[in-house]
Amino acid sequence: MALLDDFNSAVAQSKELPKRPSNEELLTMYALFKQATDGDVTGDRPGGFDFKAIAKFDAWTEKKGTSKEVAMQHYVDLVERLKKELA
Repeated sequence: MALLDDFNSAVAQSKELPKRPSNEELLTMYALFKQATDGDVTGDRPGGFDFKAIAKFDAWTEKKGTSKEVAMQHYVDLVERLKKELA
């Protein structure tokens, strides 16, 4: 349960970072969050000109096979790093 508590705390803290993370960092945060909460990506890759949805889908796909627990820990670690770097 400690990991889940740390994860939920990191999710809350991610919304209060002193500066906006880079787009790459945001995509990584999104992918780790989705992997931790929903597991492996499902459905078809978005098409057309929805580049944001495509980038999110691709980032999440890169985490395929990562356990929910590992994804949670990586998310917590990333938020902790960003809190220090963006301060």
